[in-house]
This record gives sequence, C-alpha cells and structure tokens, in this order.
Amino acid sequence: MKKFILLFLLIPVFGIAQEGSKDNGKKLRGIATIYASRFNGARTATGEVFKHSNLTAASNNFKINSWVKVTNLSNLKSVIVRINDRMHPRMAKMGRIVDLTQAAAKLLGGFDGMANVRVEALAGTPPVD
Repeated sequence: MKKFILLFLLIPVFGIAQEGSKDNGKKLRGIATIYASRFNGARTATGEVFKHSNLTAASNNFKINSWVKVTNLSNLKSVIVRINDRMHPRMAKMGRIVDLTQAAAKLLGGFDGMANVRVEALAGTPPVD
C-alpha cells in the first residue's frame, strides 16, 4: 500500500500513469501542453486544417477521432475535445499525454504552457449544446 501511495504522489513529477485498460473509459494522468502557434493552418493527422479556435487535441495515447475529457488537476476544470492529431514521439518521453488548442487550454483555466491533467476517453459523441 505504501508503494502505491508513493507512486501516486510521484505521477505529476515523473509522467504518465494509466488508470484504466480499455479504450472507452481509459484514463491517464500526465502533462498537457498547448500547440505552438506556428501549427495554426497546418494539416492534422485527420487531414483537417488545424485551428487554435477549435476544441481539438493531439495525443499518441488515444484513437484518432475519439472524444476525451481533459481535467486540469490544479483547479478541476474540464473540457471535452476530439483527438485529431498525433504528437511527436519525443513528447511522450517527457510525460506529455495531450497537446491542446489555445481554446481548450483557456477553458481549463488558461494554464501557462503546461498543466498536470487527467485525460479520460469517452464513449460515442458528447452532446452538443
């Protein structure tokens, strides 16, 4: 039990921890970053044009076109985004699990560059307001 608690406390420092094993409901903890501005207008892995105003994200841990809920662990604000791109493999080695648009980052509390987050895969399409 002590090892589990120690591991849980070290997650934000040392990277990714998987909480679930199935794709639907799969949960990860790690670091979220914001896409660099230079990618605005570039093509994503889905072929669509990247826009910082969209609620989309890049991740190597979730399927393309899947919906995920990203929760900022410092303020518990959440946003639902669609995975439409992949991150550079080097990012995973640094504990990064998701790269968000500026619009998504703003809804998470406007974090500055990086944030400790929980990312959870959702089944189906989320409801539209």
